[in-house]
Amino acid sequence: MYLPPQYLLIASSEAADLFTDSVLRDNVITSVVGLVIISALRMGATRLINQQINNPRQRYVWRKWLGYVCYGFYGFVLIMLWLPDIEGLSTFLGLFAAGVAVVLRDPLVNLVGWLFILWRQPFRMGDRIQVAEHAGDVIDIGLFQFTLMEIGNWVETDQSTGRLLHIPNGRIFQATVANYSQGFKYIWHEIPVLITFESDWEAAKKILFTQVNNHAEHHSGSAQEHLRKAGQKYMIFYSKLTPTVYTTVKESGILLTMRYLCEPRRRRGSEQVLWENVLREFAKSPEISLAYPTQRFYATAVDIAAPLLPRHNNVHSDVHNTAGYSQGTAEDTELSQTELSQEDVIAR
Repeated sequence: MYLPPQYLLIASSEAADLFTDSVLRDNVITSVVGLVIISALRMGATRLINQQINNPRQRYVWRKWLGYVCYGFYGFVLIMLWLPDIEGLSTFLGLFAAGVAVVLRDPLVNLVGWLFILWRQPFRMGDRIQVAEHAGDVIDIGLFQFTLMEIGNWVETDQSTGRLLHIPNGRIFQATVANYSQGFKYIWHEIPVLITFESDWEAAKKILFTQVNNHAEHHSGSAQEHLRKAGQKYMIFYSKLTPTVYTTVKESGILLTMRYLCEPRRRRGSEQVLWENVLREFAKSPEISLAYPTQRFYATAVDIAAPLLPRHNNVHSDVHNTAGYSQGTAEDTELSQTELSQEDVIAR
């Protein structure tokens, strides 16, 4: 688009007038110098925090809050510096708020979600949570999103996948947030063990009960204390925290289910220890067998004196298949072929 020279001269003169205004010039310089000072102070304080604090979680929290305080203070100074020079402040703010609400709806929702996370604390740094279908350990909480170290997915039993999930903060208003770490420290875990109908299920149940009690017995006292603390904030009540074994009959065998308390991050390790102990004990008991998918075929002897089967195109194939299920002699087979031939001649 072509602009006449007089318009360019007018625009350049107006820009020059803006920069020659002493108040405006001082405000711009003050804003830039203030940003440099705040950034330098934050970098120095961050380096000091990294040197003095060894705990990774505390170091992360201190760095985060340092950034919030520094840039929050800088934003407050900018508002106090520039607002007195803005004419028609109410009109400007009204138009600005309307435009922001329409154009930046999602970022605003994420910002409100960040404030909600800081205020209500549905989860904190290091907690293991699940948001909708995503689960993992919280490793970062930002203004617009939080980051999870993913667990599960294609990896069995809540082990880390190595991927990072960046979830918008506004997602907490739309999906259920499950927290493994807050409230009650432990979770209930169940291990199903399927044995055959011919096995001694009472002996197998006794073995399972002994193993699960030996493994999870030390959790009972600690779980009682955590339950007492959680009961001060939430309506959490368990009448029984000790391990147990349940008995159920399935179509392919007798199902014995071990149920016990464990820490969320040790679920796979505890399951491995229990399975190894159970397999060792089952190996010592020949009357106990694990059930697995099987097929059973029952073959009966063929009576050559019985009426012959209907005639097929391939006589030799039928005789061969029949011999596969019976222990007939070569003479019996030859007799059957002879009778079949005689019947075939009569039919013709």
